Amino acid sequence: MSLTLVIGNKNYSSWSMRPWIAMKASGIAFEEVMIPLYTGAADKQRLLGFSPSGKVPALVDGDVTVWDSLAIIEYLAEKFPDTGLWPQDRASRAHARAISAEMHSGFMALRNECGMNLHRPVRAKVLSVDAQANITRIQQIWSECRMRYGRVGPYLFGHFTAADAMYAPVIQRFLGYAIDVTPESRAYMEAMQVLPAFRQWTAEGLAETLVIERLEQD
Repeated sequence: MSLTLVIGNKNYSSWSMRPWIAMKASGIAFEEVMIPLYTGAADKQRLLGFSPSGKVPALVDGDVTVWDSLAIIEYLAEKFPDTGLWPQDRASRAHARAISAEMHSGFMALRNECGMNLHRPVRAKVLSVDAQANITRIQQIWSECRMRYGRVGPYLFGHFTAADAMYAPVIQRFLGYAIDVTPESRAYMEAMQVLPAFRQWTAEGLAETLVIERLEQD
């Protein structure tokens, strides 16, 4: 039985992007169901038919339903251990999980001030001190990972892992809001931008035409 991943609009849904890019980049086959965000009761009810939280993303695997992006990735890592979604080494795996959890639960100022919107014209905006601190911390995470694992590949832990999937929407935000980054961060972002899964999500998000006013900023 095939997997089904329920997602929101690729233009806006950063949480949907995380498991989607993890699956695409890892070669995990799945069927995609897109339910537009904030478009009325009918779509909300349809989403509740997949996810008890009424939110995207959700993964359906037969009689198993998993919602929340990080929980989905954990489920996939257990179901498909050969994909290497987490590093094999215990210490590296713990490190990858820690920074993924930090992404999952933190950086609220950056999220609030720089919402994901691929259609938004690229331009900088004035950010709060808290958002600037988020940007500094994210680059510190990337720098530490690249310093430790960069010799074996271009991603945070050398080869592509769940950690890269968790930070993929941040790269979209940094690009869209013209965030000034270090050369090390720029090199990592460029490696992610040529990843076929990242390119596909971006292209398909840009091709969407639905505009959701509450998600438009500036």
